Amino acid sequence: MSKTQEEQTAMVLCGVSLMPQSEGALFWPAQSTLFVADLHFEKGSSFARKGVMLPPYDTRETLRRLEGVMDRLSPARVVCLGDSFHDLHAGERMDPQDTQTLHGLIARTQWIWISGNHDPAPPEEFDGERVAQWEQGPLICRHEPTPSPAPGELSGHLHPCAVTRIRGRRFRRPCFLSTGSRAILPSFGAYTGGLNVCDPAFAPIVGAASFHAWMLSKTRVIPVAHTRLHPDR
Repeated sequence: MSKTQEEQTAMVLCGVSLMPQSEGALFWPAQSTLFVADLHFEKGSSFARKGVMLPPYDTRETLRRLEGVMDRLSPARVVCLGDSFHDLHAGERMDPQDTQTLHGLIARTQWIWISGNHDPAPPEEFDGERVAQWEQGPLICRHEPTPSPAPGELSGHLHPCAVTRIRGRRFRRPCFLSTGSRAILPSFGAYTGGLNVCDPAFAPIVGAASFHAWMLSKTRVIPVAHTRLHPDR
C-alpha cells in the first residue's frame, strides 16, 4: 500500500477499519477484500435500445477504473454489492473485449456477486459465487439498505451524492454515507447518477443518527459532517 493510501483516513464501521477509495470502492485491508456497488454494466446499450443514444463506452470505462483499483490494492476477494449488470441481457450485449477483460479480473481473485434489483441473476457465463447477501465478521453485505438500525450493513442501490460549500463554492460529488455502524457505497458505474443524501429516502436508513458523507475527489475521499451538507436546489 502506498504512503498516500496509508495516510488516508479510515472509515471505522462496527470496529472494522475500511479504506474508502477515490474511485468509489471500499477496501477492507485486514481481509484483503474490495467492495464495489452498482457497476451497471451495459447501461449505455440498454438506453440505446430504447432510443436514447449514449456513447457506448460506459462498460469499458467502468472496467478500466475497477482494474486500476485492483492493480493498486491486489485484493484477495472482490464483493459486488448488486446491480453489477444493468439488466438480465447485459452480458449478451457486452463487447468481446470487455467480456475478456471482466473474465480476466474475475480469474485474479475470489469473486462474489450479490444479486440486485437490476440483476437478480448475474449472467452465468461469468464465474463467481452468487448470493443474496454476504457476511464476514461483523459486516453484512446486501444490495438494498434496510431500515435503521442495521449495524454492520454495507449496501448500495441509492447511489448517494452530497452537496457542500467550500469557500463559497458549491460542490456536488458522489459519496459514501456512514453512520459509524453502517455504510452505503456510491455507484461505481460510469453512467450512474446520484441521489442527494439529504433526500427523504435516506431518513429511514440513518434514523436519528448523525452521519458523514465521504465525498469523492480525484485523488482522495473527504469526510464531511451531515451538518455541512445541503439539499439540491
